Amino acid sequence: MSGGLPDFSLQGRLALITGSTQGLGFAIAAAYAASGARVIINGRNPDGVARAVARLVAGGGKAYPLVQDIADLNAQEAAFRRLCEQIGTPDILVNNVGIRIRKSLAQASLAEILEIIHVDLVAAIHLSKLAAQGMVAGAIAGRIITMTSIAGELARIDDAIYPIAKQGLAGMVRALAVEYGPHAITSNGIAPGTFATETNAGLMGDPIKSAAVVGRNPLGRWGRPDEIAGAAVFLASAAASYVNGHVLVVDGGFSITY
Repeated sequence: MSGGLPDFSLQGRLALITGSTQGLGFAIAAAYAASGARVIINGRNPDGVARAVARLVAGGGKAYPLVQDIADLNAQEAAFRRLCEQIGTPDILVNNVGIRIRKSLAQASLAEILEIIHVDLVAAIHLSKLAAQGMVAGAIAGRIITMTSIAGELARIDDAIYPIAKQGLAGMVRALAVEYGPHAITSNGIAPGTFATETNAGLMGDPIKSAAVVGRNPLGRWGRPDEIAGAAVFLASAAASYVNGHVLVVDGGFSITY
């Protein structure tokens, strides 16, 4: 409401978060559930999906399972259609699934290059298309939120393909913002920095590499998964109704130091 407090509630919304059984994906799902949204938990492992759904339900949230490999595009489309028929068209899509193979371009095989581009970029493009089409058909003022990375703006040795894919996602954020803005659908991104997730367990367990991460960060620590929640809730809420085509960096200041 004009002149009133911003509305961060997600009451009555339906959110699909890909790769949401753990890490940042689950942290976003938990925050959305706590903010009033119904949440669709996605993952490839049925047990992992079931556990994540159970955790949200036990906390008083409303959650549904979607056991699906998002990278399987034909199956992805069929699963999305069933989801819309059985539960409803999502108001919010969070593209969170991603893989990383830390190799230089010279070391990476063609199969590895194609896998990263397919999983991290192509699958998100295709699912975003399906979600946006559903939002337009249902006259939904939707939100498409894509997890990019500070690696989408920064480069480092022996890690070539992941930043390329993530920069592609940042381009997708802007392209969707322009194409679907006229339908009251916003597209924004979140670029996480170094978070203490299961995926980063190896780096965190390496004293030298972990010290380098902590030493560069102005806050002097790894991020907690729950610290992604504020940005994710904001961009999904009515408070961000005029934010479109933006990538919000959440990294403790890691990317501004050198």
